[in-house]
Amino acid sequence: MLKAVKSALNWVNAIVPTIVLGAAFIAAPVSAQTYIKGQHIEPAYEGYERNADGSFSFLFGYHNENWEDELDIPVGENNFFSPGDEDRGQPTHFQPRRNRFTFKVRVPADWGDKELTWTITSPNGETRTAYATLDKDYVVDHVVIASETGSLGAGTSTPESRANTPPQVSIIGDTVRSVRVGEPLELRVQVTDDGLPQPGRVASLNRSASANAQREIQRFLRAPSRITVGKVNGLFLSWSVYRGEGETEFMPQQVKSWEDTRASANSPWGAYFKPPAVPEDGVYESTVTFKEPGRYVLWARADDGGLYADQYLEVNVTQ
Repeated sequence: MLKAVKSALNWVNAIVPTIVLGAAFIAAPVSAQTYIKGQHIEPAYEGYERNADGSFSFLFGYHNENWEDELDIPVGENNFFSPGDEDRGQPTHFQPRRNRFTFKVRVPADWGDKELTWTITSPNGETRTAYATLDKDYVVDHVVIASETGSLGAGTSTPESRANTPPQVSIIGDTVRSVRVGEPLELRVQVTDDGLPQPGRVASLNRSASANAQREIQRFLRAPSRITVGKVNGLFLSWSVYRGEGETEFMPQQVKSWEDTRASANSPWGAYFKPPAVPEDGVYESTVTFKEPGRYVLWARADDGGLYADQYLEVNVTQ
């Protein structure tokens, strides 16, 4: 009898991956489509934070429907806020796919029930608008951010996540600089962090190590089923272009600050990602080279997996 049961279990273990793989192929044609280029930007209102002085900060991000196209949309009729000043510090260079909690817009304590909108018209002619209000359902705190970005499972928290504080980041040197086309510009950033959360991919609750390993294998064989993305925790510093239309090259290659979920994509949201080593003195060193003249704003994001901090560098590039 026992031998028969073991034989049956072995058969199930052998056939389940085949069934799952088959299901993945069957599901693929009806899953959400993805595109390399030619699609639009979806601005996103992520929620708001309460500031110590009584004011509020609206948090915005976006979803670039493209996997490859990085779109440039200057502030103006195709990229603006309303009511009031059309320029609220929003990006004009849009990285691929989902970019959460990209920037903040501070509004006064007496904002009340007014609405702030961010409207983007993409090069393909599609227009989309995000609507920000102080509705109580949109309150954001550190645990919400960690959950939404994939550091935590949806609807969960831990003592570690509640104790986590954002990294501290500061650019070493002037925050407004000039450089010539083709001339490498040195970038040095001081980053400190509390060491939380512990580096590594978030494990599922109440599962053994072997169960988690099996679940990880099956994750590659089926369409995503999580409500939120999964992310590898661990401190990193990443530079990218925030404003500016010319081609740039960062060295070394930067960890992606956008949700590239593909394996081996140098992204905390992708399989096989390993957080880079933290410099002993906390100083991250990089260079950037510009291929075209113009005025650029570079964005430095320090991210510990759960929380983040940003700094910006303005660069005037001449021939």
